[in-house]
Amino acid sequence: MTAPRFAETTSATDFTVAPGETVTAWAMSPVEARLYPGEPALAEDRVNYRFVNGFVDVGDLPCRVALWRELETRRVAFRHHFEIDGLYLPGFNRRVEFSGFWHRPTRLARWLKTELVPAHAGDYVFRLATCGGVRIWVDGVECAVFEPFRRNRESETEIRLPLKAGGSEVAVLTEELAERDALWYFELTLLGPDRLTARLPVEISGATVGLLKDLAAEVRPDPLHVRDGRLRLRVERPASVDVTVRGRILPSVHMSDKPPLLDAVGILESGETLVELPGADALADGYHPLELTFAVGDNRVTRHIAFATFAAPFRDFSDRTLAERKALALDYAAANGEARIGRAIAIMATGRSADAMVHAIIADTLAAVDERRDCSDFVMVPLLWLYSDYRDGLPEATRREIRRAVLDYRYWVDEPGNDVMWFWSENHVLCFHVSQYLAGRLLPEETFSCSARSGAEQARLGEERLSKWFDSVERHGLAEWNSAAYYPIDFIGLLALEHLGDGAIKARARALLDRLMLMIGLHTLAGVPAGTMGRAYDKELRAGPLTELAPFATVAFGKGWLNDGVAALPMFCAGSYEPPETACAIVEPEPGKALTAHYVQGHDEAARLALYKTAAVQLSSMVDGKPGGRGHQQHVVDLRFAADPFARAWINHPGEDDPWGNQRPSYWAGNGSLPRVAQYENVAMLLFDLGSNARQSFTHAYVQSDAFDAVERLGNWIVLRAGRGFAGLLATSPIEATTAGPGAGIEFRAEGRRCGWVAVVGEGSSPADFVTFRDHLTGVSVSFDAAGQLVLDRPGRTALALDWDEGLTVDGKPYVFPNRSLDPAVRHFDAYSF
Repeated sequence: MTAPRFAETTSATDFTVAPGETVTAWAMSPVEARLYPGEPALAEDRVNYRFVNGFVDVGDLPCRVALWRELETRRVAFRHHFEIDGLYLPGFNRRVEFSGFWHRPTRLARWLKTELVPAHAGDYVFRLATCGGVRIWVDGVECAVFEPFRRNRESETEIRLPLKAGGSEVAVLTEELAERDALWYFELTLLGPDRLTARLPVEISGATVGLLKDLAAEVRPDPLHVRDGRLRLRVERPASVDVTVRGRILPSVHMSDKPPLLDAVGILESGETLVELPGADALADGYHPLELTFAVGDNRVTRHIAFATFAAPFRDFSDRTLAERKALALDYAAANGEARIGRAIAIMATGRSADAMVHAIIADTLAAVDERRDCSDFVMVPLLWLYSDYRDGLPEATRREIRRAVLDYRYWVDEPGNDVMWFWSENHVLCFHVSQYLAGRLLPEETFSCSARSGAEQARLGEERLSKWFDSVERHGLAEWNSAAYYPIDFIGLLALEHLGDGAIKARARALLDRLMLMIGLHTLAGVPAGTMGRAYDKELRAGPLTELAPFATVAFGKGWLNDGVAALPMFCAGSYEPPETACAIVEPEPGKALTAHYVQGHDEAARLALYKTAAVQLSSMVDGKPGGRGHQQHVVDLRFAADPFARAWINHPGEDDPWGNQRPSYWAGNGSLPRVAQYENVAMLLFDLGSNARQSFTHAYVQSDAFDAVERLGNWIVLRAGRGFAGLLATSPIEATTAGPGAGIEFRAEGRRCGWVAVVGEGSSPADFVTFRDHLTGVSVSFDAAGQLVLDRPGRTALALDWDEGLTVDGKPYVFPNRSLDPAVRHFDAYSF
């Protein structure tokens, strides 16, 4: 199957669709959403404690069983008329997509319509792909029913639609059943026999359609990282009329029931390319998903993008003791933390009384627990900590409510339920087992209603299951290695066990905490935890100092930033756990010195990790992996510079069309097709073979240009300088900078289904040293040899070649990864200086 192409605009409200292109011009109804839980039941326990990143088949949950039963008998009436809520226009996604996150089982539906005008009347053939289910009517007659409803797995079929010469109305009902993160889309690709025109069935001028289309495709925050409190949005072409722009920031997915953090309106005036939305100065520092609606009259287009606010100062606590740093961070979290249960711990731990904020947080936490929302296990653990340590400071009625919620919760799949809590990933398995173990220990004589077990039985079973989890990660390491998103979740469970557990479980938790801190210390540079990651989202990559993990590094190692993240940090600061000295000792290499580290993580050595680090720059790679396989959220090569917290670069193969998308993999986080990767000291090599069916035929580099002192082109090189840190990126295909739209200032593309990249890092202390580095790069080349190996030619230095099947050779000899142990092998030597 070849990847579909974008349709082209012809004139007015018409969009030409040629064979191989998709239909993406639609008028849409509002989304219809309703709770759809099904009947409570036990789930099959498919957890084998061999954790991998990617799709997990968990069987049919009660909501999906209910859906299958409904589909057997339901009839769907054609909806002749529906409210037009907005337009979907070509330009940024070949799919018609509404993916998102729903914490409870939710049935979703949306009606769409367009007019398809063929050159000649007849049957036109389309490939219909979907996550969800689709029904299609042509001129009021149902012509296609395709309802696979496979959770987050695309299905496709071929359909024929009879189209009249003068044009036919085509209506679509797209549906999905959301079980937490849900891919919800359809893709209608024309196969033949001839091209046709898609025409919007609304009263709108061609100029307005063109304007809205360009706004949705090209809008970007300028800058991405807002440091002055002013949120400005830039588009490429001046608006032809005034456009009303509404921006909304919804709370995090863990607090989606709360009001928007921002709901602001601005006017993009005619002739202008920049609009400012007020209110960003009142936002907490963070990486914010932004829902934009562009409106001209009654015609609206919605677009989802993101930006960061960042005003916090760099903090140097290196002259403070760990206890003092913990106390400072607790005070900060108590005053500024997100309104989650961790903030309540911070408030109580600092000796404050249970104020209105604490009671509101507890009420929200109990609602999440009672409704068994997905991710409620993440708040159950700190709730148990709060109850264990600070219940005497809570009113009796509050204590009763907490005990009731704890006793009524569902702790594992062998207890009946009709929720969509995720029991199967590395971090969730830990938090569910910790919850069961600690809840049972706290209430040993009580009966837990969902399982009918006593607390003592729950504690015993939780400990037994925790032992299996520890057996796995102690043998294989973590599938979510270095993850700035999921290490804080691991900390939730492990810190609670270290604080409230007993015996071997407590000791094993402390030992694993030490190992995590060592890995964080290795990959933290100038206060920002970075490096290759087993799982990453855009926010972890684009906004390093704003992750939940960043304040851990600040408290543990003495330098960095504090933010409103309270998922686990207050537990670290309120507890007695102390990071090992070995972790603290490798955070800052001495000037002019470098360290390398090699170790493995993940089941069956899913990741062989290599690190090169100096005080100015670090290069980190996931070596080998599964070349050519479908990626998930693995971040395979990462460059991080000390001079600016956002000075970062990486190379990947985009996993979706939309530069602002959130799929797994997304455009920037993860890889659609995994490369073969090697790293040798200060050089990383990536070899991509995308195959013939790759959705994207290019690979690209992300370079946050405005965070660097210099981003220069030298032949086909991208040459970077941030402070004393230097880097060069080179590909076998010509590299082209993206100059418009979401990729402007960050994206450098290399076309080609087979392509090699190299990254070289170094350092220097003066402008002359940077010139020397540039001169060095002019003598370095990368190419494919006759055998298809990626060869790095750098006169006077070690010869490197990367083979798709055999991996790296160094001076013609096979390179053996130096340490296949979970314990990092660290080596110190002089840095590569110029």
